[in-house]
Amino acid sequence: MLTQVLPAPFSRPLHSAAQCRALEAGDHQPPLMERAGLSLAKLALALQPHARRIHIVCGPGNNGGDGLVAARLLLAAGREPVVSLIDAGKAAPPDAARAFAQAQAAGVTISQGWRDCPGAGLLIDALLGLGLSRQPEGPIAATIERINAQAVPVLSVDLPSGLASETGSVHGASWVRAQDTLALLTLKTGLFTGQGREAAGRIWFDDLGMAVPADGPCQLIGANAMSARTTSWHAAHKGSRGDVLVIGGSPGMQGAARLAARAALASGAGRVYLGLLGETGDIADPGRPELMHWPAAKLGDPAAWQGRVLVAGCGAGEAIAALLPTLLTEAERLLLDADALNCIATDPTLQAQLRERGTRQQSTWLTPHPLEAARLLGCSSGEVQANRLAAAEALVQRYRCGIVLKGSGSIVLSPGALPSINSSGNAALATPGSGDVLAGWIGGLWAQGGASAGQADQLAMACRAVYWHGAAADAQNAGPLRASDLIERMHSLHQRP
Repeated sequence: MLTQVLPAPFSRPLHSAAQCRALEAGDHQPPLMERAGLSLAKLALALQPHARRIHIVCGPGNNGGDGLVAARLLLAAGREPVVSLIDAGKAAPPDAARAFAQAQAAGVTISQGWRDCPGAGLLIDALLGLGLSRQPEGPIAATIERINAQAVPVLSVDLPSGLASETGSVHGASWVRAQDTLALLTLKTGLFTGQGREAAGRIWFDDLGMAVPADGPCQLIGANAMSARTTSWHAAHKGSRGDVLVIGGSPGMQGAARLAARAALASGAGRVYLGLLGETGDIADPGRPELMHWPAAKLGDPAAWQGRVLVAGCGAGEAIAALLPTLLTEAERLLLDADALNCIATDPTLQAQLRERGTRQQSTWLTPHPLEAARLLGCSSGEVQANRLAAAEALVQRYRCGIVLKGSGSIVLSPGALPSINSSGNAALATPGSGDVLAGWIGGLWAQGGASAGQADQLAMACRAVYWHGAAADAQNAGPLRASDLIERMHSLHQRP
């Protein structure tokens, strides 16, 4: 059944290339390639119902075979498909060779090599799919460049050519920018993280009538992650909704800490305290009088933290370094962001203290963006982005805590769990303070879960917060999204039944 994937209403499994190939194995009736070509032809007609000419760029593998089947069916539907067959010196597999012979016999126009197609209303990218094993080069790379230069919408088959199916990574400029992508048999991890969302555009899915495995190496976070709302009992009071202490905001950067505290408050936490490293008096936030001031003299007092979730590092600068040894050894529930992460990345002693928290059953979450993750791993941000799932897993293994690796397709992972990739959000989140809002929101949900919330509960809380954060950006109609407005959008989602 053909469905649009995003926005994703439900969490669902994402699968590996090996799982997809296992599904393809064997004798299927009708053949899977015939089913795939039919689904592709139907989607092409639905997306561009008035297009007479359709340019189909086929590679030498089964992805190209899907395109050839679609070409034959589109011809039968009264359209004028034009096929550019890019063989790159490779022999076609049997199913693709059969599809070529059938398309040729049906009278489809097939050109060996690239053929310009003036007047086309749609270009179908059936070049590589799962067949990518290295950086595109030669005729394939040249064809990708030509596809991107066409002034027509692009529909990719299974994956945009040049996108790695399991990592969402690309090589240089050799990747197709599609407006739509039809994923076949399974949803591939790479469509949803790294460069995947930008490359794929709108994502459609057809399981081709196959029984897709109910599990995979990771899962996609859907809107149902937000449905597990904290129950509002009539007898509840602010003390039963949990306490959050936000520590950060050195001179000149107090806005970051205030954004985190406002987000914790908007998420529903009962009492939110703001401990500014650049002390400014008794008013925590003149714009939000509900926020309570935490005196500087008590910032390093573990007895005063008891029972509270601590969110540390937002706008903290180097001033957080002096507090980190105590935070790492004494805080029961600790979320570290921004400058706290940068300080830990440069100090082996702090890294050891972070790892030791797990042995003492102290709960920790880190919320790095790719550059902060790279510093924590001792590598480059490019290496992190080349395999975001592996980077998140390496962080969990090294520091023994929960991780939210931010970015396009944020990854949420905790020890012993499968990674989750967020399906919500867009480029509007690339705005100053967005990460501070997310850190505060996670802290606020965590506080409401209570001190007894276990690892599975914390993971669910983080997934919920990340989806919520992205959903608020998806609700943005146009223009830039300011972080303070993001909080209000998230709060308005909170109020919906």
